Amino acid sequence: MGKKIINSLLETDLYKFSMGQAIYHQFPDYTTTWTFKCRNEDVVFTPEMVEEIRKQIKDYCDLHFTEEELDYLRTIKWFKSSYIDFLRLWHPRFEDFEITSDGNNGLFIETKGTWLNTSMYEIPTLAIVNEVYFRMKYDYDKLMESFEEKLNEKISWLENGKYELSAFSEFGLRRRLSKEAQKMAVNKLANAKFNTSTKFIGSSNVYLAKKYGLTPVGTMAHEWIMCVGQGNHKHNPAYSNWYALEAWVKEYGILNGTALTDAITTDCFLRDFRLTYATLFSGVRHDSGDPKEWGDKMIAHYEKLGIDSNTKMLLFSDNLDFKKADDLYNYFKGRVKVAFGIGTYIANDTDVKPLNIVMKTTACNGQDVAKISDTEGKGMCKNPAYVEYLKRCIEWRMDHK
Repeated sequence: MGKKIINSLLETDLYKFSMGQAIYHQFPDYTTTWTFKCRNEDVVFTPEMVEEIRKQIKDYCDLHFTEEELDYLRTIKWFKSSYIDFLRLWHPRFEDFEITSDGNNGLFIETKGTWLNTSMYEIPTLAIVNEVYFRMKYDYDKLMESFEEKLNEKISWLENGKYELSAFSEFGLRRRLSKEAQKMAVNKLANAKFNTSTKFIGSSNVYLAKKYGLTPVGTMAHEWIMCVGQGNHKHNPAYSNWYALEAWVKEYGILNGTALTDAITTDCFLRDFRLTYATLFSGVRHDSGDPKEWGDKMIAHYEKLGIDSNTKMLLFSDNLDFKKADDLYNYFKGRVKVAFGIGTYIANDTDVKPLNIVMKTTACNGQDVAKISDTEGKGMCKNPAYVEYLKRCIEWRMDHK
């Protein structure tokens, strides 16, 4: 392949920085293990692909932040100078990676080290794996032709009003076809002329947001709730959301506030999303389960607390396309503000099935951690006994108000 896939440490999702700042200030000594998984049963990574992935990750680990990049981060109002100074010194460590051909799909990747370091590796690693696979497996030029054709058609649907999305952002970095494809998509979306009800807000990719003068988008991921809530082994993990929300408010106050609800089920999340947090956080993010049922549940929760749901935002980010987003926009119109984070459908829609790859936190401070989302099969804990323990803790809490 030759060309470097990741050329800037800004080429990651914004929530890695928002979580990273809070980790730096509150949990700098936490350690984590991250494990790669390809969920496609018919995908095989050849030894040549594995070697190229290893080379690309090694090149990524040679990067440092430039002063121009740090100056850009300073324009985001919730960044603090102490974290910017830390980033000036920070760079990835290739020694934290283990990359072999031993995995079920011919690829095993695991990272171990401080949470400060290993959290930052997830998104670039997945972007590298995707691009290496599609460039080496297929006729890449033909893939790009089909990608651009489909992209142009989608944009025309928004321009002619076939679909109405309200506010939406591009979230596709981790599963993009390639750097070139994501750059094309964000550029075309930024320059499109949509009808009045549809607005392209920005991208989770901080590098592209900077390049095109867009808003970088993102707050927290499941790792935040899992590690803050389960990384301290004295904590009851059924209260993971409370610990995570409390630490977030300590870091950001009323800024940067979109809470992720489904790390240990949304029903358990609502036990901790009481009046103070529901008021401080500007909205919540959906990432599993039926989106309409979830949205109705969130609106009812706000109303029960005496909060006008029209002042809050529901951000949908689970496997969306324009049709699904249009349906949700019309379903919730007039009841609550909605926004959409759309990933693979924008960044990797070709004539070939995209990869379903993830890299998840599987341990924190030497102990298993797990996610119990609103959809079965999205977790990745190595220890079934810990999953059962976590489920029992959640069930006990739900049964004892």
